[in-house]
Amino acid sequence: MTVLPVTRGKLSENRSLSDLTWLRVGGPADYLFQPADIEDLQGFLRELPDDVVIFPMGVGSNLIVRDGGLRAVVIRLGRGFNGIEVEGTKVTAGAAALDAHVARKAADAGVDLTFLRTIPGSIGGAVRMNAGCYGSYTADVLKKATIVTRQGEVIELDPEDLNFRYRQSDLPDGAVLISATFEGPKGDPDALHARMTAQLQKRDETQPTKDRSAGSTFRNPAGFSSTGKADDVHDLKAWKVIDDAGMRGAKKGGAQMSPKHSNFLINTGEATAADLEGLGEEVRKKVYETSGITLEWEIMRVGDPLKE
Repeated sequence: MTVLPVTRGKLSENRSLSDLTWLRVGGPADYLFQPADIEDLQGFLRELPDDVVIFPMGVGSNLIVRDGGLRAVVIRLGRGFNGIEVEGTKVTAGAAALDAHVARKAADAGVDLTFLRTIPGSIGGAVRMNAGCYGSYTADVLKKATIVTRQGEVIELDPEDLNFRYRQSDLPDGAVLISATFEGPKGDPDALHARMTAQLQKRDETQPTKDRSAGSTFRNPAGFSSTGKADDVHDLKAWKVIDDAGMRGAKKGGAQMSPKHSNFLINTGEATAADLEGLGEEVRKKVYETSGITLEWEIMRVGDPLKE
C-alpha cells in the first residue's frame, strides 16, 4: 500500500472526478490533492514516492476522464494559486486563475489580453495547451512560466523552454505549473471591454455555450502554426469536414455532436465518458472515409475505460 506524504491541504482517496469536469463524466482518481500553498505543494511532490503518477488538473474544461477513473494523484490548484497582479503591461496570474478573469483584470489596467476572455478554463491549461483564438495565442504573450518540479523545486521557464506548438507545449515530466507572466499591448480599457463584450456575443450566437461541452473537440486540420500571424493556414475548419461527413447532430448514447456547432461534443444529460469518446471516434472515422483527413483530438482523454 502506498503511503502518501502528510499535507496541510486536502487529500481525498478514491475521489470521483465527474463533478470536476465540464462534461460531468469520469470515474475516480486514486487520490485528489488540493495543496494549501506553494510550500505544501513542494513538500508533497518532494516526498511523494517516485512510482506514483501525478496528473495536474485545471477546471476540467478540456478533459474527458474515462469511466474507470485515473490511477494517479490528481493535483488541483485552488485558492492561493489564483491571484492576478498587473504591473505596467505585464500581468502575472496564478495557474488556477480563470482565463476570463485575467482578461478582464488586464483590460481594467489597459492591457490587451482580450483573446483570453472567451477561452474556457484556467491559466495553467491555457499555457499547457497554448490556448488561443482570434489569431492570438498564449505563446504570443507569455514571458515566463513558474513550475514546481517533481523534486519540489520552484523553477522559472522561458517561452523557448516550453516549445510551443499549435495547441501544445512541453512541460517537464511530473511538473506542476503554478503561475505565468504575460505581456500584452496597451489599450483603452473601455475599448478593450467593448471588444470582449462583442466577442462573447458572437461566441454565444455560434457555439452551444449553454450545453455541457468541453469546447472544440478536434483541432482544425490545417492548424500547424502557433504564431497567430498572417501566414497561418486555417483553410480547413474541423466543423466543416464534420459537416461534410454528415455528422452534425450525430448521437451515441447520451453524447451528441452539437447541432449548433458540429465541432462541439456535448453531454445531453446521461452520457458516459465511453459515449463521448466513442462518438468522437465515430466522427474521426467518418471524416477520414469522406475526406481522407484524420482529425486530431483537442480534448484531452485520460484514465482507464470501465472494466466489463
